[in-house]
This record gives sequence, structure tokens and C-alpha cells, in this order.
Amino acid sequence: MESPALLDLSAVAKTFGDTVVLSPTDLAIAEGSFVSIVGPSGCGKSTLFNIIAGLLAPDAGDVRLEGRSVIGATGHVGYMLQKDLLVPWCTVEDNITMAARLTRKVTAADRDEACHIAERYGLGDYLNHYPKALSGGMRQRVAFMRTLVTHHQLLLLDEPFGALDAQTRLDMQLWLLDVWRESGRTVLFITHDVDESIFLSDRILVMSPRPGRLVADLENTLARPREVDVLTDPTFVDLKSQVLHLLYGGRR
Repeated sequence: MESPALLDLSAVAKTFGDTVVLSPTDLAIAEGSFVSIVGPSGCGKSTLFNIIAGLLAPDAGDVRLEGRSVIGATGHVGYMLQKDLLVPWCTVEDNITMAARLTRKVTAADRDEACHIAERYGLGDYLNHYPKALSGGMRQRVAFMRTLVTHHQLLLLDEPFGALDAQTRLDMQLWLLDVWRESGRTVLFITHDVDESIFLSDRILVMSPRPGRLVADLENTLARPREVDVLTDPTFVDLKSQVLHLLYGGRR
């Protein structure tokens, strides 16, 4: 018997004024999976994330996490945006422990965890540094660590690498795959980069222009773990062709 989905959306829809931003959307995400969403700007991707995170109420439908409705609730997912939003006057350690800092007193256990995770993922020597001393990729690592220590099973990543140069972006993708594999978390990932969606994901969800709706749910059969040579694999190229056709097939 198939286990129930970790996240289950049923007929979720959203309208702003007279504009339908998100058409009724059904979506099920399995625990431990990595699922990417691609689509044109303004198609409702971030609106969908904000509804899942409880920052925005849908006009219709339901959002269930582990079988429990979370509409209007917050604090049940880890949420990372494209901008790292690091606090410039706080050290790397203080930024990693920011969730604890905002909700309660930071404990020795929180600091030990920050130290451990920074050591594990290559920033152990930078715990006492401030964001201005870090590269773009390092800042994104800190922002992701801050998301990871919330201990939520579901992580919403909204174009976290969109502002990085191509080489740094690939480095961060490889790093994220390692962290995802080791942590066992479930990732829902927004990107405009088709290659990125295929390189990272088990499934690629393609959305239409506004009003946003899911037009395809593509399974990615590329074997894991993945290294850079998969970028030229015939399966990768074929899947990229499918996604590009869905996104741009009607344009001339």
C-alpha cells in the first residue's frame, strides 16, 4: 500500500482582485523527495509557496501536511528565498541560530548545532565572521543552514541560487544534493532554470502563464547520486527538450 503524501494540496486557488493568480491546483509531494517547479514569471509559483507556508490564505481548497490542515498556520515549513536575508550585524553563528533567537533564548545546544552544521558543510572557520566577509555562495549556505536548523521536514526553496554566477550556482547545486541526501528532508524548489530543475529533482512540475496551473508533472529517471556529467546524458537532454517545449512551444 502506498504511503500517504507528506504534503497534499486539493483544489487550492487564489485570486487578487479580478486577477486569477492560481487556478485550482492539486499536488501531492512524497516524503524525502525533491520536486522542482518551473514556469514563467507571475504564474503563481511564489503565491503557491506562500499558501503552503501559511503566509497567504487560499480562496478555495485545502493544504494538508502529514494529514493535518495547515491553512492560515505558520511555523510548519522551512522557507528560503532568493535573497539570503542575513542580518549584517550578526555573525554566521548568530544568523544560523536566528530562528531560536527570534522565538526564545538561544541555548548552548543551539550554538553547538550551529557549530556542527557549519563544520559539516564547510563554514566551520567562519562562525565568527560577518556576512560582508562572505562570498555569495557562502552567504547562501548560511541562509540554507538557518533553514535546515528549523528541523522541519518540508523545505520550500524559492530560487535560492538565482542571483549566483553560473559556476557558483553549479557548486551550490552539488552541495545542496549532498545536504538533501544526508538530511533526508523533503524539498519543493522554485527555479526559472530548466537545467537546474532537471539536475536536482525527482519530479519537474511545469506551470502555465497566469492564471497559473500545473500543465505537466514529469518524472525524472536519471540515477542518483548525480554529478556534472549527467548534464550531457541523453535522458537529461530529452527531458530538457520536453520542459522547454511546454514552456516555449507556442512561441515564435
